[in-house]
Amino acid sequence: MSSTTVILGSGIIGVSTAYYLSQSVPGSSIHLIDSSPELFASASGNAGGFLAADWFSPSVAALGKLSFAEHKRLADEFDGSGKRTTRGDDSLRQGTSRASAAGDVTESVDDDADSNDPAWLSRTIGDSVESISGEGSTAQVDPRRLCHFLLDECLQRGVQLHQPARAQSVDKDMRDELSNIRIVNTETKMVSDIPCTKILIAAGAWSPEVFSTLFPNSHKKLPISSLAGHSLVVRSSRWSQEHEEKGCHAIFTNDEAGYSPEIFSRIGGEIYIAGLNSSTLSLPHVATDSNIDEKATRKLKKTARRLLGTNEDVDDLEVVRQGLCFRPVTNLGTPILTCVSDNMLGGVSTRGAREGGLWIAAGHGPWGISLSLGTGRVMADMILGQPVSVDVSGLRM
Repeated sequence: MSSTTVILGSGIIGVSTAYYLSQSVPGSSIHLIDSSPELFASASGNAGGFLAADWFSPSVAALGKLSFAEHKRLADEFDGSGKRTTRGDDSLRQGTSRASAAGDVTESVDDDADSNDPAWLSRTIGDSVESISGEGSTAQVDPRRLCHFLLDECLQRGVQLHQPARAQSVDKDMRDELSNIRIVNTETKMVSDIPCTKILIAAGAWSPEVFSTLFPNSHKKLPISSLAGHSLVVRSSRWSQEHEEKGCHAIFTNDEAGYSPEIFSRIGGEIYIAGLNSSTLSLPHVATDSNIDEKATRKLKKTARRLLGTNEDVDDLEVVRQGLCFRPVTNLGTPILTCVSDNMLGGVSTRGAREGGLWIAAGHGPWGISLSLGTGRVMADMILGQPVSVDVSGLRM
């Protein structure tokens, strides 16, 4: 009989883990818990969806490579050209952001627009576009579509979703071992007890709060904070199906307003614009309680008109969606993927030996989508008590 696993957080990391875990155990033994009335309302649904194979520090490199391979495998298996992943080229336009992780520039173009430049990118005399990544090492995905695909697959396998619901407490058996988790439906106020011996906290920026709620006697605080980021999704007449055949592009640049925009074109006629981040914006109680700052939105719109506009003074951009997400970040800039020792749980122990445990998977920063599938596969390995697919020993707390 399979041990029951409860996954707290049904964003991209939670559903990725449930997806891989349900390939090895009955779906009915997996419970996804999410407190938000709307799924994927934060980083999982409002992120850019940029994927990279080799833009990572040594401790994350193997995970990045594995995850990129998994994105490609799923895209090939499930016709990702129309649903999830597409190839992409990456360029740096007069500035830097996380694109500096790509390493050496491979090509530069000055003054005149290059034939490989995206048709939607506005060019002016004196600017430059430099290619920073070769074909096959980067790609683009629509995060919201990917999340829904993974969730649908999980539900078809019998994974149980509790939403909106919040974890209240854990219970112990006579041996002081984790045996039960209590959740409450935040709409109906109905309380439910789920017998379980395995818990994964994958609640993104909310993970520290979840941990402290379940283990109030623990002296350990999860070293994860939130980084808020506003975004826009727009449509342009210069990004249509005929342009998509040449591939998507990612543009990393700077702006006269003093920040580093990141712009990604996607299959389906959409262009995503972000890069306006804040570490001081308070984390809301749930994702749907976030309030989009109109001043930030106006700044993004101004950037969009400058970088995506025509030579004529015509604003032909259609704003499809405004977003605000809270990315979970760590001081080291790397995610936490680990099993938590019993001595950190404040008097609660776990069965261990493949029968129980508490795991953390959070803190991915701007790389949550890119690292999602690799993380899901590795966390499933840990929960199953089998050797992990790649070495993530450098990602412990």
